[in-house]
Amino acid sequence: MGRERRKKYEKGEATAYMSRNQAINKLQLTLADFRRLCILKGIYPHEPRHKKRVNKGSTAHKTYYLVKDISFLAHEPIINKFREFKHFVRRLKKAINKRNKDAEQRIRSNKPKYKLDHIVRERYPSFLDALGDLDDCLSMCFLFGTMPQGARVHMEYINHARKLTVEFMHYVIASKSLRKVFISIKGIYFQAEVMGQTLTWVVPHGLGFQHPEDVDYRVMQTFVEFYTTLLGFINYKLYHSINLHYPPKLELDAETPDGKNSMTEKEEYQERLSALSQTLRSLDQGGGEDEVQLDEFPALETDDPDRVEKAKVEAEKINKLQNLFKGLKFFLNREVPRETLVFIIRSFGGEVSWHKSVAVGASFPESDESITHQIVDRPQTTNQYLSRYYVQPQWVFDSVNANSLLPMESYFPGATLPPHLSPFVEEEEGDYVPPERQALINRQLGLQQEDSGVEDDEEASDDDESEDEEDEEEEEEEEEDSEEEEEQVKGQGKRKRKHEEADSEADKAKKLNMAVEAGAPENVNLEQKLQRQTMEERRLAEMMIPKKKKRLYDKIMYAKKKKNQETRKLKEKREAIETQKKADSKKKKTKK
Repeated sequence: MGRERRKKYEKGEATAYMSRNQAINKLQLTLADFRRLCILKGIYPHEPRHKKRVNKGSTAHKTYYLVKDISFLAHEPIINKFREFKHFVRRLKKAINKRNKDAEQRIRSNKPKYKLDHIVRERYPSFLDALGDLDDCLSMCFLFGTMPQGARVHMEYINHARKLTVEFMHYVIASKSLRKVFISIKGIYFQAEVMGQTLTWVVPHGLGFQHPEDVDYRVMQTFVEFYTTLLGFINYKLYHSINLHYPPKLELDAETPDGKNSMTEKEEYQERLSALSQTLRSLDQGGGEDEVQLDEFPALETDDPDRVEKAKVEAEKINKLQNLFKGLKFFLNREVPRETLVFIIRSFGGEVSWHKSVAVGASFPESDESITHQIVDRPQTTNQYLSRYYVQPQWVFDSVNANSLLPMESYFPGATLPPHLSPFVEEEEGDYVPPERQALINRQLGLQQEDSGVEDDEEASDDDESEDEEDEEEEEEEEEDSEEEEEQVKGQGKRKRKHEEADSEADKAKKLNMAVEAGAPENVNLEQKLQRQTMEERRLAEMMIPKKKKRLYDKIMYAKKKKNQETRKLKEKREAIETQKKADSKKKKTKK
């Protein structure tokens, strides 16, 4: 018998993919329902390597899905709910056209509903998987939480997103998980560390919002529908991990309004909760957020003293950052972004209040003499108090990113603010570092110009910049060394005699003036010590490079020199701009 011959396009990639129209026909859904189902289940189109094979010789542009993904969607029970909803809409339209009020009311009361809990558990088997995928979820929920009511977006999605984001902010305040903040044109970026996962999200500015016309809000609503379900699961788990009630309960309230209370009471309670000024009640009867027991710093599974020291330094930094505003009381003027500043200040241990007429939840008045800082955004203020500092809002953001309370002279009302640097930019070795950023790094390390440790660090950092100059000076030094050697040989005998006489006199003086003094503990800067150690390890590694890899190393060093030249040009450009500014300011003063 001859070998069985298969037809063309019946194996390989041709059977692994199917087009979107084929998938819709197989599932018997409309295009809108198919898109919605794919978003909820996390199924995305794929680009095959050989489109011509998949499309059976044709080069027409199509959207392809994996066959195994479509067969996976075919068993989803939510498809039946989509079909029930279609039937519901058909019956409702018929009742409305016939003007049958009783039938219309009966049909509306039996509207089919579905839940996405099983999809969340299916897509995220573990809690850490859900936390790692929370960045887009938070950004989308914060966006919908700030949207105004309109015809394009249902108010139900807006209220639900707003409720869940307020709960998440309360958790960040209670656990002191916030680490970085940055103001940009798109919005305000936040970064927090939750159970070892780094979460970054953006909150839009509270300005007048207009719905753009080129955005498909139905797709966005589908994402929000899934994300609100996911965020509800996560909030429940996070609240119970730090021993807090969920849904959250305020510590000062005896009871939380439930479904039996009127809508006005529930709305008032939600407003007080969204003010973020009150602490939450814990599951224990004793205390609230102040007594929350957070996880201690985990013990390292190593005996390496360097890693232990680094871990201690990081733990000290985090502890210092978490209590940055502890003991300080802030009062916010009407013109500043209230919710953002309250969230930041309370996340770092500070107390905050505002005018009663602005919003619900003010905890102390402006006349309180214990207020230490008042946040203003106008050049002149009336009724100033001598017992407090008046600063602009940027001082709060920059202090958080600098991990210390910055000097307030540059942030007084009406003063020209320093540049607001992004904390998410991490300069590598050889990159251009602006002077403001370098001053901030030196402040964080606690460096001073007089310390010897700084000289070592500056020399180590300047080694890369001065490599080109050293190559040119080596030839001149070799010529000078030959002349100096001759002179040194002649004067060597005279110096030996002088040194021997001076050493004998110094030994006699030491024996006569011997004494014992009280010792003082040596203050060791761990960061400087670790920095020097890494520099020394790097030098030793360069010395141990084998000859086979020396050529590759030379190429890397050549690229590094080019990078240093670019940074040097940027520094010169910045210095020229600064000198021009000074010259212009002098001209203005002379004219006045």
